[in-house]
Amino acid sequence: MSAHADLDAAVPEVAARLEHATVGGTPDLLIAFVSSHHAGDYSTLPARLRRRLPARLLLGCSAGGVIGGGHEVEQAPGLSVTAAWLPGVELTPFRLESGDPMDLRPLAPGDPAPAPCFLVLADPFSFDPEPLVRALDRAFDGSRTIGGLASGGRQPGEDALYLGDAVHRAGLVGIALVGNVAMDTIVAQGCRPIGEPMFVTRCDRNLLQELDGHRPGAVLQQLYERSDARDQALFRGSLFVGIVMREHQHEYRQGDFLIRNVVGMEPKTGALAVGALLREGMVVQFHLRDAATSAADLDELLGRHRTAAPAPRGSLLFSCLGRGVHLYGRPDHDTGLFRRHLGDVPLGGFFCNGEIGPVQGTTFLHGYTSAFGLFRPRQ
Repeated sequence: MSAHADLDAAVPEVAARLEHATVGGTPDLLIAFVSSHHAGDYSTLPARLRRRLPARLLLGCSAGGVIGGGHEVEQAPGLSVTAAWLPGVELTPFRLESGDPMDLRPLAPGDPAPAPCFLVLADPFSFDPEPLVRALDRAFDGSRTIGGLASGGRQPGEDALYLGDAVHRAGLVGIALVGNVAMDTIVAQGCRPIGEPMFVTRCDRNLLQELDGHRPGAVLQQLYERSDARDQALFRGSLFVGIVMREHQHEYRQGDFLIRNVVGMEPKTGALAVGALLREGMVVQFHLRDAATSAADLDELLGRHRTAAPAPRGSLLFSCLGRGVHLYGRPDHDTGLFRRHLGDVPLGGFFCNGEIGPVQGTTFLHGYTSAFGLFRPRQ
């Protein structure tokens, strides 16, 4: 990573650092994230990188903040570049505009092909990635998808997406990785449950009308009255609904829930509008989010991964713009926890307008989340 304000200095700096750490030969993939301070040079970045760091393929986007070299750079100039050498891995790039049909079959050639890994980056003003990532889940059993929405721009056309030598101002870009590569994922949603899991006994699309036969407003009132002053303060702006993704479990813990916003309440009926489509029989539980909870959630998930999964060779982090200094009051929180648990594994990434990653085997678009992709050889 480089924090130089001038790309003429930033690109040579990251190139020199990567050349020093090279495993030899041309990288198969460069993944680049560039802060909005370099917006005037967005169009020149692919050519600049190719001159100093030739690679077979470039993927990247603009960013409100970048992550690399063990640090998080927010609200300041930053360029993060991750180089990957991927022997035995086939890379298939793809790009979509909003509404484009997509033939998914070419993304995993071979019969049978190993379950692919997908990296996807989308423009938040022009492309909703959820239908695509759900289609990838359905088409490729056992696949994993990770990514995020570009950031830094404030209106359509201000963000940049990179694929190969091309710069795009809308749509989605991505890569399918097939072969001797596996990707584990960690999606830290930063919430803790309060109360007890309850069944949705009446609903209408995203309107939650009954929980275990009770009005949601009445359930929340009881939870509020039983909470301490600290949690009562969080009810006003940090209350969420967690939807259980595997309903036949007997116990639920952090990581078993898909966290969605509470949009509002109907005062007369006590019904809640939430940011998800509901159905009767779902199990849900209310959640709260704050800095301490978010830190504890990520700490637990990283520790669980360290003891249960093979060590990664390299990683990517897609973190919400609402995390970082804004949430924790200091920089490098999530990267610091990552290094404490997993050591000096290369970690690149950026702060997103939305994070893409799986919860209990299904891929979603999230907010306020840190989504990690941890890469290792399949064999």
